[in-house]
Amino acid sequence: MRRGADYDVVVVGGGLTGLALALALARTPHRVAVLEPRPPQPPSEAWDTRIYAFTPGNVQWLSELGAWGAAVRAQPVYEMRIFGDAGGRLDFDALQAGLPQLAHIAENGRLHWSLWQAAQAAGVSLLTGEGAAVGWGEGRHRLILTDGRCLHARLLVAADGAQSWLRRQAGIEVVEEDYGQAGIVANFACERPHRGIAWQWFRRDGVLAWLPLPGQFISMVWSSRNADVPARMGLDPEALAAEVAAAGGHRLGRLRLVTPPAAFPLKRRRARCWARPGLALIGDAAHTVHPLAGQGVNLGLRDARLLAQTLAADADTGDGDRLRAYALRRVEDVLALQAVTGGLKRLFNNDAPALAWLRNRGLDLTDAQGWLKQVLIAHAVR
Repeated sequence: MRRGADYDVVVVGGGLTGLALALALARTPHRVAVLEPRPPQPPSEAWDTRIYAFTPGNVQWLSELGAWGAAVRAQPVYEMRIFGDAGGRLDFDALQAGLPQLAHIAENGRLHWSLWQAAQAAGVSLLTGEGAAVGWGEGRHRLILTDGRCLHARLLVAADGAQSWLRRQAGIEVVEEDYGQAGIVANFACERPHRGIAWQWFRRDGVLAWLPLPGQFISMVWSSRNADVPARMGLDPEALAAEVAAAGGHRLGRLRLVTPPAAFPLKRRRARCWARPGLALIGDAAHTVHPLAGQGVNLGLRDARLLAQTLAADADTGDGDRLRAYALRRVEDVLALQAVTGGLKRLFNNDAPALAWLRNRGLDLTDAQGWLKQVLIAHAVR
């Protein structure tokens, strides 16, 4: 066995969550490697279609890791305005909550590149390749790559997304609910300044969100019923921009499409097991949620934060008790958000008149309760 192929932790999947975990573990005595089939490319000036909202807690952590720097093109969110489908409204304001901002909106590609560079500088072994097979052992496992290389590790971490290869190799089943929707995403230039305000509309035909980007640009996420997706995706740029502007009440004036639209199916997933001796799941490999709360990537980063803390002082990274403790602490956060987002999706995707009154009245009542809004904000900014 070659010394260079021997690690304490091998993270399978070099996306945001996997790289953040590896970068955090680089500050410990553990030898860490990341296996990623498609390393990030240097960012260009073009906008990335994949846009995420990042909580202040995760931004602070990424800053401490040295990954949230000048290369990351981010826009603070100072206000969030939420509208129901029958007059209900709920507003959040950073100033009223005593916060500098509620969140930051940033592109996946630029942060991905920044994390990759920081991990490389910190001494993480960044390996390009794909897994072919796993040999599960007592205290040490063997990861065989498609090109014949062999990696040995005390702990394998599945950070390879919703269709996780490593999770399947471990024989872990997934509980899945198809929402019957797809998320349509695109970026637009807007006629009027957004002033750092995020907008969200709960509509009978789905949930529309406008997220502010640096300059006079926004990112759109439209959670649309599957039956509506082909028509929206088939619109020419001018027609799509006009439909999105009209759906948002023309609050930012005319819109101009700056990235081609893309669509992805919306499903709730939860792995039946998130950790066992020598194996841990993080991010989308463990769970996915509806994007209406903008918290999917934040849940994954909180997974990485806790797992890094759990492993920091432990010589045996594959210890089953510690890994199970990590999983138990994370499951409450994830289940709560899955329940809330799934419940809201079902509540607003229902034409019953009584439910229309209830959901809009609920937004109004929540907006009137300052203490409740503070509780919601406190949970959302972690």
